[in-house]
Amino acid sequence: QVQLVESGGGLVQAGGSLRLSCVASGHTSSTYTMAWFRQAPGKARDFVAAINWGGTTYYVGSVKGRFTISKDNAKNTVYLQMGSLKPEDTAVYYCAARWGPFFGGTYEEHTYNSWGQGTQVTVSS
Repeated sequence: QVQLVESGGGLVQAGGSLRLSCVASGHTSSTYTMAWFRQAPGKARDFVAAINWGGTTYYVGSVKGRFTISKDNAKNTVYLQMGSLKPEDTAVYYCAARWGPFFGGTYEEHTYNSWGQGTQVTVSS
């Protein structure tokens, strides 16, 4: 059974940085997309960033230039380095994965079939 475990959330002041980690276990596919979504209180869950098996990255416009997604295949881990954090980045951040050679729907949560439990990120002003 596939399991995703996030870590690295916390409280940080505006302008600060955090690095989220997501460790994947129980999967066997060599082709995949791993993504981060976030959900602020009272709002829908939104796409943040993704990376596929070939290293292609995708970002929502509001985090481009501030967030960087990367992966360490040897550790089965995906990272989200977040910088220049703003209060509006406050949310629960979820790691998600889909297994197989997908080439579309990267920004759409319904295309992902594995989810982590989420980690809280709070940015104070």
